[in-house]
Amino acid sequence: MKPDDHLNGGPATAGRGLAPGDGRASGADQPPSRSAVPLPLDALFESNLLQHRRLFAVLDGLRPAVGQAAVLMADCLHRGGRLYFMGNGGSASDSLHLAAEFNGRLKRERAPLPATALCADGATLTAIANDYGFDEVFARQLQAHARPGDCVVALSTSGRSPNVLRGLAMAGSLGVASVALLGQDGGGARVLADRAIVVPHDDTARIQEAHIFIGHTLCGQVERALGLVV
Repeated sequence: MKPDDHLNGGPATAGRGLAPGDGRASGADQPPSRSAVPLPLDALFESNLLQHRRLFAVLDGLRPAVGQAAVLMADCLHRGGRLYFMGNGGSASDSLHLAAEFNGRLKRERAPLPATALCADGATLTAIANDYGFDEVFARQLQAHARPGDCVVALSTSGRSPNVLRGLAMAGSLGVASVALLGQDGGGARVLADRAIVVPHDDTARIQEAHIFIGHTLCGQVERALGLVV
């Protein structure tokens, strides 16, 4: 076999799904066309995109609440405090994500900002859950670390997660400020937080999409309020 046989549809093409003589991939090896996507899957994509667009079209109504939360967080950091993020499941992932944005940077180079995600330490979470119950996993960490002048940022799509409620209550008892990114009707967290941002939707995925948009916006607003970026 010559070294370039495979370029000319020669022997090297045998058994590799190429049509005889033309060197082109058979239909089985080509990516499916749009028409090959089952209609129920295509419809789900369209439905999710429509829900997302409709929700984001009304998020402007949250502008004042987001701005107030940013001022509270910036004031905390300006006075030497730190941010503590907490949430469960997807909201735990968002907590990690947003804490990283503050520790690192959003877009432009600037000084790091102190932020900790209370869901990051598996040993601490499981020790507290094992000894005191899962409802205490955030409250006990705040009791250990948070001080007046700090700020807790809670993420909960329902506003009803017991451990988030306990964490917000602990923040209040410690004199620690609090911001809550919520959904649905805000649940009990809406009352416990100093600044509540309630996404007007009932679907968990859509609420979380809005939460990460709001979280990025808060980070950018805090950076500007502190004069770290122009």
